[in-house]
Amino acid sequence: MQHTLLLLHGALASEAQLKFLVRELPPFYQVHTFSFSGHGGRPLVAGEFSMKHFAQEIRQFIQDRLLPPVHVFGYSLGGYAALSAAVQWPELFSSITTLGTKLDWSPATALAETRLLDAEKMREKVPQFAEQLTQLHAPTPLPELLQATSTLMRGLGDAPLLTPEKLAALEVPVQVLVGELDKTAGVDASRYFADHMPRATFEIIMNTPHPLEKVNPDLLVNRIARFVETVQEGMI
Repeated sequence: MQHTLLLLHGALASEAQLKFLVRELPPFYQVHTFSFSGHGGRPLVAGEFSMKHFAQEIRQFIQDRLLPPVHVFGYSLGGYAALSAAVQWPELFSSITTLGTKLDWSPATALAETRLLDAEKMREKVPQFAEQLTQLHAPTPLPELLQATSTLMRGLGDAPLLTPEKLAALEVPVQVLVGELDKTAGVDASRYFADHMPRATFEIIMNTPHPLEKVNPDLLVNRIARFVETVQEGMI
């Protein structure tokens, strides 16, 4: 049986971030990806660069292509957007796997996450990374992208879309994965939010930090595929 799988990228990235998963997933998966607004060369429009809009983009992508309920893998921001969409439109989703998704947003955590989102500081401290971002998101200027991302995060800090109460009502099966060394998502915070979801599983990936390229690809493919099969068999 072919499974429909939608892969969603993280902040400051694009669908290109997920090419390795497209290559590694079994051929019987019908795999879809897209880049959120303002990412990967897509126009950055202030009113469309928000988590609410990203959630709506997921719904629109699924509906425009007449896809059956999808299994989702969302990395970091992509996982948050997927969960936000599923809270509103659960009928569009068969399951969601998140990896490194920060769920505990507050003004304090948003401030910590946005401190490095300064183009000049980034060019000074990590010039190669700054150049990679510039090329990836052209023609959008890097300062505009970083400012929009900072605004998005501060918005989540002030008014999180996902709360324990909202997640407690989510009936979509969710697999929460977090690296043991992930200081962005945090093991304890990830476990706390996973515990509120009635059909969630939780796993710590040992010796793994936040960046996606640091995750063992074989392990990640295994966890995604295993969860999809478990859901399809009605075991969750």
